[in-house]
Amino acid sequence: MAEIIQRDGAWAFDGSTVRITPGLHRSVPLFRQTYGEISVPLEAVSGVVLEPERKRGRLRLRLREGADPLLQATGGRLPDAADPYRLAVEVDRTGVAEYVAEEIRRALLLDQVPKEPAKAYLLPGPPVPVSVRSSDGTVSFDGTRVRIDWADTSERVKRATGPRVIDLGDLVRVEWLPNSGHEDGFLRFVTRETVFSKLPPEKDPYALDLWGSVRRDLLTALVATAVTARLPHPSTRAAAGNHESGAHGSRPASAALPAADHHDVLLRRLRELGELYREGVLTDEEFARTKAAVLRGF
Repeated sequence: MAEIIQRDGAWAFDGSTVRITPGLHRSVPLFRQTYGEISVPLEAVSGVVLEPERKRGRLRLRLREGADPLLQATGGRLPDAADPYRLAVEVDRTGVAEYVAEEIRRALLLDQVPKEPAKAYLLPGPPVPVSVRSSDGTVSFDGTRVRIDWADTSERVKRATGPRVIDLGDLVRVEWLPNSGHEDGFLRFVTRETVFSKLPPEKDPYALDLWGSVRRDLLTALVATAVTARLPHPSTRAAAGNHESGAHGSRPASAALPAADHHDVLLRRLRELGELYREGVLTDEEFARTKAAVLRGF
């Protein structure tokens, strides 16, 4: 067993699995502590490095593309401190860190683990049900449905539509951008009906606008990951896209819906806005601005 324990957390490698446990110190980000222990099978690993820094080192585990729903959902946008595959190492423990890294490298070589993208998720992601309260509302996922309950501070157009419930089968993908503290982030659920929509997150009833506590809003990545883990793997979508291109010639992904369906979605969104306007939920200015955003998106 190769193991290193630091204030930042602990890594243990038994020859087949890298077990990553977050530290309990207050300096460890809430996201890592909430995500909890991660067991990474060797077949999901593409490499490991020890990066020297001025006062300490940093172990970094590199995973194969497509192996982890967390990396797929966050797209490399997790802040460094919140990345569970990095471990800060004190100077006097760099020798131990290098030993752990070398044991992982040796196992990768002996097992001849491929480096090409994985064709299925090799890590399960967070367990469900999972629920997170963000600045724009509470989002929860039970394994089959996503539910969004809006906060009192959400835009009126969102609160007027009531809680949003989305079946997993209706989802095309999840888009996530963290709240950096300087720029707002969002968590967007793209469905077959909204794949063409380009509404800003604060107006989109299928998106959470992340503008409040950076620490709290980062937890929405838990939901993004749990949903992503249960959607078709990217390799299956790529294969389907290649099949479509071969059968019908090159066609962009945004053309997945027929033109007639595209038109129906647009009309339905405009009718919904019209009803909100007639009921007095939207002001003249809000109606005009939101309608313009919908039309631009289509």
